[in-house]
Amino acid sequence: MTYYHAQRLFNGEHILDNVRLGVENGKICTLESHPQSTDIPLNGLVSAGFIDTQVNGGGGVLFNQQPTLDALRQMRQAHSLFGTTAMLPTLITDNLDCMQQAANAIAEAIRINEPGILGVHFEGPHLSIPKRGIHSSDEIRPLSDEEMQVFCRQDLGKVMVTVAPENVTPAQISELVSCGVFVALGHSNADIDTVLKAIDAGASGFTHLFNAMSGLTGRNPGMVAAALHEQRVTCGLIADELHVHPYNCRLAFQCKGWQKLMLVTDAMAHVGAEVNTLPWLDTHIIRDGDKLTLPDGTLAGSALDMATAVRNVHKNMGIALEPTLNMASLTPAEFLGCSQMGRLAVGNAADFVLLDEHFVSQGCWIGGVQVASSSTKK
Repeated sequence: MTYYHAQRLFNGEHILDNVRLGVENGKICTLESHPQSTDIPLNGLVSAGFIDTQVNGGGGVLFNQQPTLDALRQMRQAHSLFGTTAMLPTLITDNLDCMQQAANAIAEAIRINEPGILGVHFEGPHLSIPKRGIHSSDEIRPLSDEEMQVFCRQDLGKVMVTVAPENVTPAQISELVSCGVFVALGHSNADIDTVLKAIDAGASGFTHLFNAMSGLTGRNPGMVAAALHEQRVTCGLIADELHVHPYNCRLAFQCKGWQKLMLVTDAMAHVGAEVNTLPWLDTHIIRDGDKLTLPDGTLAGSALDMATAVRNVHKNMGIALEPTLNMASLTPAEFLGCSQMGRLAVGNAADFVLLDEHFVSQGCWIGGVQVASSSTKK
């Protein structure tokens, strides 16, 4: 048994002072007042670890370019520096061989209980070419039996698939959902009726709200309107102040609440690494500060980390701390059906982050084991 003295602790509902946090066998076994002098001090704010459902890369590695177990470890280590304790490594639109390699790497990570790897997010390849962003138009294609077999493997942990509903059928969405896949809608130019049919078929999420989706106009509500209005679905939000205007972030929160809005990074290889130029298809991704673009100016993922997303939403957008922290932890946990994650409670996973007064990560624990500290970043 290991005991910590948390100066402040957010338990998913309230911020408490001077909490004794007991950890054993990877689980939280006690949460009580009256810490002891022998407890390990955690000076700052302890919160449930962040859960990121859209991680393309990190630590200098892009999953598409290195679909291996070693790459997954490197990505997880990089993001743990910023409070992420669980993630869905994300494969951007690619060929079937790369998809199978990525699935095999994920399956191995799940088999050995690799810390921090929850499963996989396939972002494509069944998307809309007009809304493809940096996704290769050469690889965007209809959903075949071969891809369905990859998505429906039962050894991949949590599987999330982003599709454009105009390019897959409601029957295909229903089949994916029946196999346990979390279907999200994105990179789409679909009209409102097509979007609603996809939700009726079981789609439960939207990938990077406002970005690469049909917008809201007076006579054409588009995908954005469905995402904001439908409380059946959870929306990912890239809160880097580059992908989405802060005013729209506040609007999303007003419409969805923290219960249906989760922070994501859409991070590329640049997080946790000194990477300025990254090869991509027949071009390259350029970093300018925290902004990643192709040479033509197209946004190309982000250099965002989860701690910065929390800081942006709370300090710059004026959303209260408690719901902000939940959007980074509890909301994605509930979206993925991870009942023992996302909230610090007795019996739950001992996955937590220590934040300083500026909401910078000072330490990160997965299953009660410290995997990152402020000194690791130096």
